[in-house]
Amino acid sequence: MSASALAKPAMRGLLAKRLRFHLAVAFTLAFAAAGSFKFLVGDARKKAYADFYKKYDAMKEFETMREAGIFESVKPKKGSN
Repeated sequence: MSASALAKPAMRGLLAKRLRFHLAVAFTLAFAAAGSFKFLVGDARKKAYADFYKKYDAMKEFETMREAGIFESVKPKKGSN
C-alpha cells in the first residue's frame, strides 16, 4: 500500500462533532451521579434526622447538661447537689 491509498482524515468539523458527543456523555453522567447521591445519601440522611428528632426532647437534654454543670450562667436546680 502506498501513502496515496490512505484516506485523508476528516478534520473539518471534528471538534464540534466530538464536543457534542462528550457534552452529552458528561451531562448524562452528571445527572446520574447527582440522582444516585440524592437517593442513596440524601434521603437516608434526611430519614436519620427525622428519626432522631421524633424522640429528641430538648428540655430533657438541657436539664441533663445543667445538672452536669456544663453551663456557667445557669445554676443547677436546688436540692440536686
